[in-house]
Amino acid sequence: MEPTFLPGDILRETRAAILSGLGNSLETLTVERTVIGLFFTGVKLNNGEGGLCFTPIKTIPEAVCCPSSALVMPASGKLEGRKAVQFLDEMFGGNPLKKTMGIAVLNALSSLRWRKQPPETYSISAGIDALDEMVIPDDGFVVVVGALIPALKALKQRGKRFAILELDPSTLKSDEIEFFVPPEEAPEAISKADLLVITGTTLINDTLEGILEMRKPGAEIIVLGPTASMLPDAFFRRGVTVIGGVMVTDADRVLNVIAEAGSGYHFFGKGAERVVIRRLNI
Repeated sequence: MEPTFLPGDILRETRAAILSGLGNSLETLTVERTVIGLFFTGVKLNNGEGGLCFTPIKTIPEAVCCPSSALVMPASGKLEGRKAVQFLDEMFGGNPLKKTMGIAVLNALSSLRWRKQPPETYSISAGIDALDEMVIPDDGFVVVVGALIPALKALKQRGKRFAILELDPSTLKSDEIEFFVPPEEAPEAISKADLLVITGTTLINDTLEGILEMRKPGAEIIVLGPTASMLPDAFFRRGVTVIGGVMVTDADRVLNVIAEAGSGYHFFGKGAERVVIRRLNI
C-alpha cells in the first residue's frame, strides 16, 4: 500500500501501531507525571516509562495572560492519573499543547513497545548522536530543515553551498543567513537535496509529510530530535532512512531538569540517551 502524505499521517499511523501492538495492556497505563517546560514537555507513565516532545511556545499566541492562557490548557491540575490513551485521543484536536503531550506519551509508549517486543526490521543503537554518523556527500546538495546548530556547524565547515529552511529566520546566525531559503523556494530546494536533515518538530506543525513528499528519489533523510523518538515504520515508509532520537532512562530525573528550563544538553547522559534508529536491509 502506497503511503499517503497528508499532514499528521505519520502520527496517526504510529498511534494506530501503538494501539495495535500494546492492545489491552494500554487500559492499565496512566500518566503519573507531566511537565511542560520551556524547551521540552515530558511525561512519566505509571510503569516508569518516560517520553519527551519539544514545547512549541511560539505557536501559542494565547500564552500572554492568565485568562487566555487558561484556555490553552483547561485540564491543568487534573492530568495526573489520566489514561495514556486519552492523551493520544486528544492529539489531533488543534490544541498545540495537547498535541505536544500526546507525542510525549506516544514516545513513552514506543519505549514500552520496544522493551516488550524488540524490533526485527530496524536497529536501535544507544549512546550515539545521529549527526556524528551523518555522511555529508562531497558534491551533494544538503538541505537542513530547522535551525539544527550541530548540522549547520558541520556544513559551514565543509565550505560548500547548502540550504536552510526555517520558519523563524531570526534564530539563524549572521553567517547562516546567506543559506536561508524563503518558503516559496522550499519545494525546489527539497527536490534537489541529496541529504535532508529535518528537525522532529515538523511533526508538531504538520509539515513533515509535505517535505517528504517533495524529496528526491534515493536521498538520504535524517529526522532528528526527542520529538521523533517513536516507532519508525511510518517514517521509513515515506523515505526516511535514519531517526536520531532520545530514549528516557530515568523519567523523574529528566522531568526535574526540564521543569527547570533545561534543554537536551542538560539531560543527555543524565536520565536520557541519544539513540539512532536505522532501517535494516533484510
